[in-house]
Amino acid sequence: MKYKAKIALIYDFDKTLCTTDMQNYSFIPALNIKPQEFWEQCNEFSKKEHMESLLVYMYLMIKYSKEKNLPINREAFVNMGKNIQFFPGVKEWFNNINEYGKSLNVDIEHYVISSGNKEIIEGSDVFKYFKEVFACEFLYENDVAIWPKNVINYTTKTQYLFRINKGVFDIADNDKVNSFVPESERMIPFRNMIYIADGLTDVPCMKLVREKGGFSIAVYSKKKLTASQLFADNRVDYIAAADYTENSTLTKIVKMIIQHIQIKDDLVRLHNKQAKDIIN
Repeated sequence: MKYKAKIALIYDFDKTLCTTDMQNYSFIPALNIKPQEFWEQCNEFSKKEHMESLLVYMYLMIKYSKEKNLPINREAFVNMGKNIQFFPGVKEWFNNINEYGKSLNVDIEHYVISSGNKEIIEGSDVFKYFKEVFACEFLYENDVAIWPKNVINYTTKTQYLFRINKGVFDIADNDKVNSFVPESERMIPFRNMIYIADGLTDVPCMKLVREKGGFSIAVYSKKKLTASQLFADNRVDYIAAADYTENSTLTKIVKMIIQHIQIKDDLVRLHNKQAKDIIN
């Protein structure tokens, strides 16, 4: 079987693939409050209790659901994903990029590393395209959300890059993800990663991917101030509007990067083969 390079396209979710925070589409409207009010309450609670902001929003989701007599089971949260609105071209993006990869004899895998709710992402139209989704998640007892099961903030996001790099997807498996694995035996080299995100909370991942030879792209919707600053600060390689349609700037950039990775991967394999031949 002919060798195929493997590339990981890794995405943030909120304001990267979808147009706003995922809780704004269904959950917060069900509370009969405005999204801005909910997030302001999260910020105030976080400052008052000196508490991790992601734990706050998950706590308030459970608290307000109980107060409003809303269902707080897994099915209810998953159903909220049906109302997510995506940026132009997102729903077609994955098949289009996969086909482009095939034309270059490249396997494309898609991943999400998000501080949003995994359950809501699961209910979205694009969940089926992801090999793995790493996101905040609730623990359920008797089918009722009672506690955070997993929380992913801007710094802990980076561990999931190593999980993708090594192919260790079981969150409970800390031994394998922390064990030494020779670069040649890792599932997806960092140089074969493309990280796409929108904001400052993604800086650690953006920097890590770039420093290890991969590529980072900052996307923006209307104002590109943050993306431009990330570029100026050398945190990302490129910036582009969050337009995933076939002829967009973002699509052209990603396709060029895929070409580059494919050629680089061939050169690395050739170098390694020649080195092995000389040694032997």
